[in-house]
Amino acid sequence: MGKRSVKRRLKAGEYSAIGNESEEAKVKALFPGTQWSPDDKEPMRDQRFIKKVKPRSPGQEKLMKAIDVQNLVLALGPAGTGKTYLAVAKGVEALEAGKVSRIVLSRPAVEAGESIGFLPGAMEEKLAPYLRPLYDALADRLSPKKLKALMAEGVIEIAPIGYMRGRTLNNAFVVVDEAQNCTYVQLKMLLTRLGWNSTMVITGDPAQSDLLPGMSGLADIADKMEALEDISVCRLEAKDIVRHPLVATMLTVL
Repeated sequence: MGKRSVKRRLKAGEYSAIGNESEEAKVKALFPGTQWSPDDKEPMRDQRFIKKVKPRSPGQEKLMKAIDVQNLVLALGPAGTGKTYLAVAKGVEALEAGKVSRIVLSRPAVEAGESIGFLPGAMEEKLAPYLRPLYDALADRLSPKKLKALMAEGVIEIAPIGYMRGRTLNNAFVVVDEAQNCTYVQLKMLLTRLGWNSTMVITGDPAQSDLLPGMSGLADIADKMEALEDISVCRLEAKDIVRHPLVATMLTVL
């Protein structure tokens, strides 16, 4: 009965025969049931890891060029402009090209407006919820097997900002994410970690700090760094948002 049922469905065209599926049928859409795409020129992204990343707005193009040229870049802008994703993507590209020997990703362990309480496990397990966005960006650029191997070897290191003091990061690509949740003193400490043959990208949105008012040092640091010729400060805008169009609309009133 089972085989006959399958044959009847095949004849009716309900699904194609095994082994003859089209490439589109093998790929699971990231946003099933919707026709929205960040770029009308390209089809909707799938869940396979991406080898090459292209800018989708003038602001993103400026940021990617700045990372290629400068050793220190500050990327400021609203949510959804691709700050973290582009920084991590450039780090993976530099690693694969042999320009650096390791990638160091750092992020402050600050809750978004509410305390999640005690977290069980070792240090890595406690910090995993805070560092999850960085894991997601890496997983979108590397295969799971390769990502796991690089992290096990220490080639890709994910560390909280609290453990960065006293280090000198030579021959590394450093990404500091959610920098709006860092104080002025913390950012000053992070900036002075930059070593020889290294690139550092600091990303954040000064308008979405989870610290108490006046504690975030990102805006002040960016204003001071903007006067230096060897440092790029890229300010992304609402038109650079590549998430759902409603995100850009909401940010105009929120």
